[in-house]
Parts: sequence; structure tokens; C-alpha cells
Amino acid sequence: MGRHDRLSVHSTPGRRNSLWHWPDAKSTLRIMHNYVFVLVARIAPSLRLKNWALRRIGVTVERGVSWGLEATPDVFWPELITLREDAIVGYDATLLCHEFLQDEYRTGEVVVGERAMVGAGAIVLPGVEIGADARVAANSLVAEDVPAGATVAGVPATEQ
Repeated sequence: MGRHDRLSVHSTPGRRNSLWHWPDAKSTLRIMHNYVFVLVARIAPSLRLKNWALRRIGVTVERGVSWGLEATPDVFWPELITLREDAIVGYDATLLCHEFLQDEYRTGEVVVGERAMVGAGAIVLPGVEIGADARVAANSLVAEDVPAGATVAGVPATEQ
């Protein structure tokens, strides 16, 4: 099963693109709340404080997770992110759980496996599962699952 099989598709009415419909899916106050804690997670020097902030917005953060400076969780659906034990999300990486398209938006869980590493500047798309002990190289675009123990790199990321 690939990432697209795990995505939930939400049709949006009318001529405007789906981004115009986000207030129908999430309250403005919830997004503002999430954004404040995302900022804390991005800039706090303390890993404990970062993990606390991520948990406040619904991210599942297991023991020993390291969240890098400027790394960004999905602000709309952070509750769809799971960070397994001792996972590392590097500097300025982004974990997205949504895609806004013209006539629909899609949501999907992102799982970073136990002891997996997501490199600096990498982008992980919704529905992706990164296996245990896998490695994602810096500045990669992860559009497909990463098997346990694999190393992927590039745009799109492929096994090395």
C-alpha cells in the first residue's frame, strides 16, 4: 500500500481552489493555537520544551525524539504526525499532513519510525511512513514510503 492509498480525499465545492475552504475543516482559533506551539517547537533550544509543544498540538511524540531547530510540523493537522522512539527530525525539515489542490484537499498520517532520521531541509508529504532506522538525506522530497533501514535522497527521494 502506497501513500496515496492512505490519504483521505475531501472534495471542495465551487470555482475556488481548495485552500479557500480550510476554515470549513478547521477553526481559525485552532490554527492560531497550533501556530503558537509550532513557533515554540521551531525556536526553543530545549528538546523537552519542543516535545512538550508538539504534544500540545496533538503530535504523538515518543521517548527520546529530537526535533531540530526550525523544523515544522503540519499546522493544520499536526495530530496526524507520529514520531517513534529516538526519531530525529533535522533542521528546517517539514512534515506535511495535507495537500491543498484545485478541487479537493487530501490528508494523511506521517509516521517517522523508531531511530529514523529526517535530514535538514527535507520535506515529507502526507501519507508517508518512514521505517525504523531509515535515513532521509538533507533537502530530499519524500513522496513515497521509506523502508526500514533504507537510505533515501533526492527530489523525489529514491533509495541509495
